[in-house]
Amino acid sequence: MKRFYLSILLISSILLSFSGCNGSIPTPVGQNYKVDEKLPVVVLTKNGIIVDMTEIAFEWKPITDLNVEGIKIYRSKGDSNATYLIATLSNRYATHFVDLDVQPDTKYTYVLRTYRDDVVSAKSKKIVVYSKPPLPSVSWIYARNGLPRMAKLLWRPHSDKSVKSYIIERKSIEEKEWQEIGKRRGRLQAEYIDEGLKDKHTYKYRVRVKTFEGILSTPSEIVTVVTKPLPPEITGLHATTNLPKKIYITWNKSNYKDFERYYLYRSKRKEGDYELIAKLYNNRFTDNIGKDGATYFYKVSQKDIDGLESKKDRYVAMGMTLPKPDAPTLSETKFDGRAIHLQWFKVDPRSVSYIVERHAKTGWFDVKKERFTTKKREFTDTNITPNTRYSYRVYAVDKFGIISEPSKEVSIEVKELRGMALPKTNSAAKEIKTTKKSLQTPKTEVAPVDDLNVESE
Repeated sequence: MKRFYLSILLISSILLSFSGCNGSIPTPVGQNYKVDEKLPVVVLTKNGIIVDMTEIAFEWKPITDLNVEGIKIYRSKGDSNATYLIATLSNRYATHFVDLDVQPDTKYTYVLRTYRDDVVSAKSKKIVVYSKPPLPSVSWIYARNGLPRMAKLLWRPHSDKSVKSYIIERKSIEEKEWQEIGKRRGRLQAEYIDEGLKDKHTYKYRVRVKTFEGILSTPSEIVTVVTKPLPPEITGLHATTNLPKKIYITWNKSNYKDFERYYLYRSKRKEGDYELIAKLYNNRFTDNIGKDGATYFYKVSQKDIDGLESKKDRYVAMGMTLPKPDAPTLSETKFDGRAIHLQWFKVDPRSVSYIVERHAKTGWFDVKKERFTTKKREFTDTNITPNTRYSYRVYAVDKFGIISEPSKEVSIEVKELRGMALPKTNSAAKEIKTTKKSLQTPKTEVAPVDDLNVESE
């Protein structure tokens, strides 16, 4: 046996001198051999066969007959009668041969003959060999379910110290073929995490081992993984339409066990692009718009502790800030020689007071603007002077101080006044000193997501 192993170490150098050694294409042969009974028959040594999964080695007794040129090796597979010449060793001193074209767990039948020129010896004793079964994979494998877009595999390290690495294979329920998705180098490796998977999706896994010689094991037991589903959608989304310069949004509270935070989105159009405007712990939010009659659309989702975000496209709420009240309609305008009288209709029921805006023009560039407030639906302007053109517009004001658009403008030209001197005040209105900004509403910007809009419990 020791002699056999020493011989194996020398085989590579000896085979270099063979003209037709292992690795050549097997050649089918018939039964009509030219046999020379005088040529010596090949006889294996006592331990002349070593069998593995993918190779079979032979050792025979030295050939001393000077008439021998070399040795021919024939092989048949399984129970087939077809015999092939798989190697010709053209040196009679050769005493070893390794068949590398072997499949695991397969029956092979070999015959060896010496040869000279085109004649061969009688066949050797038939050698029936069964290659070893494939290397088994890991004996135990486990897969953890319910992870966010990933699967965790664990296995028991292989006991065979020739194992070099583990090959992980995966197949989804839609796929027919197994795909190699990863490798773990080292026999003592025992874990693999597969990332980037779909939510609430089923995957199957198996593991093979590979030896330093490149031998691949059979597949392991198949394990099944179902990834974590997305959090449930948020329901009960509602947005107000009757608040001044702001929209109040509410939704049903989440009872999801892995809840982490709500994400609120907003868009100017229902089918438009939605921008994240707030990350919230509470199921409510006040969106300070700062404009009248502004319309926005809202969606809300929830994220869990693993960063998975629920779907949000099923429910959309439209919110709107309170619009400006409708402008009043002027019904009568007249000048009686002493004063100008205005009357109007209350168009919007929200109107609680009015602003009368007067422009007094005495020249091309000399225009004086004044405003007066009143709760009545009439106005008498006695503070007038001759040779002046007066123009009036009326605004409605609601209880929140929201000012309507102006009414239609009316103008009256005063050329002269009759009678006694006129008082300098109005009987039905109070003058308000305003600037151009008094008709404008302040703008309120929504704070950045990572700043003021993040509410906490």
